Amino acid sequence: MATKNFKRVYVWELPVRIFHWLNALAITVLIVTGFIISNPPAIMSKLEASQQFWFGYVRKIHFIAAYIMVAVMILRIYWAFVGNKFANWRTFFPFNKKGMKNIWHVLKYDIFLQNEQAHKIESFSIGHNSVATFSYLVMFVLALLMMATGFAMYAPTASWFFPKMFAWVTPLFNDNEILIRKVHHITMWMFILFMAVHIYLVLFHDWLEGRGETSAMISGQKFVSSERVQEETKQ
Repeated sequence: MATKNFKRVYVWELPVRIFHWLNALAITVLIVTGFIISNPPAIMSKLEASQQFWFGYVRKIHFIAAYIMVAVMILRIYWAFVGNKFANWRTFFPFNKKGMKNIWHVLKYDIFLQNEQAHKIESFSIGHNSVATFSYLVMFVLALLMMATGFAMYAPTASWFFPKMFAWVTPLFNDNEILIRKVHHITMWMFILFMAVHIYLVLFHDWLEGRGETSAMISGQKFVSSERVQEETKQ
């Protein structure tokens, strides 16, 4: 069995890791509080209504998480222009010849689990593979839709200027607030599906390749074969 030499490669910079975990936390909180807001449980109590303001706190936590998500997205966009090549905005548009080839490889061997006859060095992505980067682009668009519909519902009762900036969204839905809620709700389920697939694929690649895929989002470093590192430096 051939022995491979691996090198530590610093892939995910500290800001990228902070953005990742803050975003994961914000989305999780938004999903949990969103479920409660959409279908609040009936809590019977002898206390006065003014002493049972728990639902108000749920909404407040939901809004705080939403603002955190907005801030993280803005900072992540900024880092897409100043960060390293693995965080660069160009990686999220894998539509060149190399990117399309990698998409086909990932779909064929990672998604449909076909046996790979020969392992090609260039097939292993140091950063995100092309399917992952494209999926993040799609999720970014869905996040914009989620924020637009969420703040549009908040705009009529908001006292701060920021939610009111999204009042223009409601007329796009023919002033149908029920439709806006449905779009917001469906988008949330898309996020849940994405999170499940994302976690599965990270663990799958960690098990299959053994390159520290999971720990990389904590340490920032991956273990990459020397041959692959040399191939990357040629590009």
